[in-house]
Amino acid sequence: MSNTKSVNTKRHRERKSTNSNSSQISAEQAEFLRKQRNDKTLICGIQWLIFIGFLILWEIAAGQEWINSFIFCSPSIIAKCFWEMLQGGTLFQHVGITLLETFVSFSIVILGSILIAILLWWNPKLSKIMEPYLVVLNSLPKSALAPILIVWLGANYQTIVVCAISVAVFGSILNIYTGFITVEPEKIKLIQTLGGNRFDCLRLVVIPGSLENILSIMKVNIGLCLVGVIIGEFLAARAGLGYLIIYGSQVFKMDWVLLAIILLCIIAMLLYAILQAFEKKRRY
Repeated sequence: MSNTKSVNTKRHRERKSTNSNSSQISAEQAEFLRKQRNDKTLICGIQWLIFIGFLILWEIAAGQEWINSFIFCSPSIIAKCFWEMLQGGTLFQHVGITLLETFVSFSIVILGSILIAILLWWNPKLSKIMEPYLVVLNSLPKSALAPILIVWLGANYQTIVVCAISVAVFGSILNIYTGFITVEPEKIKLIQTLGGNRFDCLRLVVIPGSLENILSIMKVNIGLCLVGVIIGEFLAARAGLGYLIIYGSQVFKMDWVLLAIILLCIIAMLLYAILQAFEKKRRY
């Protein structure tokens, strides 16, 4: 009986010690999380202070004629231009067209890159044949292709989309293919040892093992497609933010130019944030 009592006492002490350790760990974790939240709030606050301070300094510099307000405008002039274009409805037209062209080109780039990368991975001889050409095409300045595309396809929507695709697709193919061939070879050997074929390796190892790489490439490509769309709109558009920039510079409407540039920055940030949120959601 006394032995049973001593055993129960020992177990009670162990449980008490375990609960004490867990509560101590929880307190440390809470402190760590609190510090992370404080650091995040501090960084976000400093970022907003820098941004607001820049706008105030810009407005003062334009008002005091430290800078030429006709060329550099001011936040109040750009805000007035934004409101006028918003009321006129032309702002939605330009932003909508640029977004549509970006989404179309981005979708084609991602789907096409994955399919071509799979084809290159499936056929090593083909990859060795095509790799030098892909490297050369990726290194080629894409703005040099825009006038040729206009001659071939005309000054239309298709030309802008093709121009945007040409900016991102070659680098995307190379990066996705590199991710495919660097997936853990031990797992591929295991699948082959168990009697799996090349399609099983692709389905069970290569594609799942490359998802993180593909998501990272998507975050880069969304910006590249937006750049390609703007290049195309400079030369072959009658609407869109790129057209607004080039037309505004020709007629000396610098508020249009700066408004379009600011909107492009906002769009790029939002598109990147959407993909980043999707990547975090997939992880957790």
